[in-house]
Amino acid sequence: MPKIVVCRELGPPENLRLEEIASPPLGPGEVRVAIRAAGLNFPDVLMAAGEYQLKPPLPFTPGMEAAGEVVEVDSAVSGVAVGARMIVKMRHGAFCEEAVVTPAQLTPMPSTYDYAEAATFLAAHGTAYHALIDRGQVRPGEVLLVHGAGGGVGLAAVEMGKLLGATVIATASSDEKLEIARSRGADHLVRYDKEPFRDAVRRITDGRGADVVFDPVGGEVFENSMRCINWGARLLVIGFTGGIGSAKTNLLLIKGASVLGVRAGEAVRKNPALGEVRIKRLLEWAEAGKLLPNVSHRLPLQDYAKAMRLLIERKAIGRVALVMD
Repeated sequence: MPKIVVCRELGPPENLRLEEIASPPLGPGEVRVAIRAAGLNFPDVLMAAGEYQLKPPLPFTPGMEAAGEVVEVDSAVSGVAVGARMIVKMRHGAFCEEAVVTPAQLTPMPSTYDYAEAATFLAAHGTAYHALIDRGQVRPGEVLLVHGAGGGVGLAAVEMGKLLGATVIATASSDEKLEIARSRGADHLVRYDKEPFRDAVRRITDGRGADVVFDPVGGEVFENSMRCINWGARLLVIGFTGGIGSAKTNLLLIKGASVLGVRAGEAVRKNPALGEVRIKRLLEWAEAGKLLPNVSHRLPLQDYAKAMRLLIERKAIGRVALVMD
């Protein structure tokens, strides 16, 4: 019987359980996928704790993205073949060995990716795409400040910022994380504990400041970002791993700046055509070798709590994947 991670009570990752279940039946228009890898995202931690905006009824299985092989297809389904290697998109449910999904949840894997890379591609890079292209409208020659550049979405933003022609300033908490950011195209590196980043940004830009700020951290990082922006800057709110920051309206007014919320998944649910354009372009870049998730840790499914702890303790560089036998 396939194994699955189940949340039966909200709380820390250690509250989750690994259970065996009978294979769910295949319904009309559905596809069965043998999951080979699942990607971890910080919302998985928040959802298991009951602290995310989406609160599935208990019990539920965490995990927003996976990759695997199609093993069964309902007769009513066309365009999906047994043996196809697919990325699986979910709102939750990815931490498992087998999943029954609809064809709309499937995207062909880039041919150059392994399962762990495919399972950690669309959430982070899709968020970076929506932030920098749909919301921030980054233009060639602009200065892009990427916070948390050692994390999954941060590294994705570094890669994509360079593709869009921006000068990228990457901030992170360690030299190791910054070196990975450099390898993905960052032009300037700032370590939080060695120089206040707002001073570094002013120094690097000769006092002009950043045109676009990509911020998955929040808290004081967001508040200090408002003090090193150029006229007309766009501050992109990705998340709050460092707490919720306060927007100083006087600073925004003086700089003619905008604060923009980024919800890549919700944007697609509101406008599915937006998602089709996004995925097409991301897959083209991936096939061309221009985008590749940095998977710093690959752990077996039974180590789900340890894997989630890597995110909580910020020990991952890029992405973490659960890899099934």
